[in-house]
Amino acid sequence: MKAVLLYETGTTPVEAFRTAFPRHKAVMDPLIEQKEVLGVGTFNGGKNGSMAIFKNREAAEAFVNKDPFVTEGLVVKYTVHDWDDQLIG
Repeated sequence: MKAVLLYETGTTPVEAFRTAFPRHKAVMDPLIEQKEVLGVGTFNGGKNGSMAIFKNREAAEAFVNKDPFVTEGLVVKYTVHDWDDQLIG
């Protein structure tokens, strides 16, 4: 079962995310290469948070535990949802 990770950014300034982005990317890129991450993106340029789809919950949780956006306190809240996708097409 896939997992969807949602980040809420709250009032954290966008500049704080830009500063941490290279460290975030260094954690994300290997997971993308290993096909543990199936999709990732922001809502409204990051102002309304972001979402990533992972191969499974374990991959999502492992990412969260290393992601500077979380470990440095930039994300005000995150949730991981198990997702029984029914994608068509």
